[in-house]
Amino acid sequence: MDGLVARLVRHFVEEPRQCSYLSNVKASLEYRLMVDVSPGELENLLLRGWRRFGPAYFRPACRACDECLSIRLDVHRFQPSPSQKRALRRTRRFRVEVTRPHIDETRLALHSRWHRTREEARGWESTNLTEDEYATQFAFPSSTGREVAWYDGEALVALGLADVTPNCFSAAYFFYEPAIARLSPGIGNVLLSVEMAKEMGCQHVYLGYRVKDCPSLTYKGMFRPHELLEGRPGVNETPVWREELPLPVVG
Repeated sequence: MDGLVARLVRHFVEEPRQCSYLSNVKASLEYRLMVDVSPGELENLLLRGWRRFGPAYFRPACRACDECLSIRLDVHRFQPSPSQKRALRRTRRFRVEVTRPHIDETRLALHSRWHRTREEARGWESTNLTEDEYATQFAFPSSTGREVAWYDGEALVALGLADVTPNCFSAAYFFYEPAIARLSPGIGNVLLSVEMAKEMGCQHVYLGYRVKDCPSLTYKGMFRPHELLEGRPGVNETPVWREELPLPVVG
């Protein structure tokens, strides 16, 4: 983290609140609001468990809980399961375009349709992103931000938001047309991210946080072998990632 060129606007730890992932748990995030973050600076943050949405860089700062574990895949060691390979093959029917993130009514409407399914199935809080909110969270100007759009013909059916640096591919957010849910697009998106990372010369794909008891996040542990970050290393501490190997095949 030496030689920073980013401009730190604000650094704070939020007051404890109800956790979004686990019931009866208080959660708190540490935030750095920054602009002009270089790819090298973002890599150093990812290595230490930070994530990005727009100008907000954050990581858990909960005092009584450490269930949010930063998880990543080594693109050269990752071994997809047969079912994960099938999910990737199903994504081949779509045309994929990688561009800088941008905003329009089609993207807003797609996010709204997808989020409603999460509200109904998993009890998520309702939301209806405004154009300004989408622009700030998903399309904020950044040297590393990318949009991975899936098209069925000319129709946008899924959208992934990621950060790309020389060594890292960070899959930040993914949403899709509810009608394609049967194709397991979330799993296909992770496999596609690994493919793209290899093509770009990246070593790791960062998947954010794995929380074993949260249905929205526990699936990340199905991608093996994966690596988990130990603790919450500071800017001058060397991060330690430990590998979890594939589960043994039964029968």
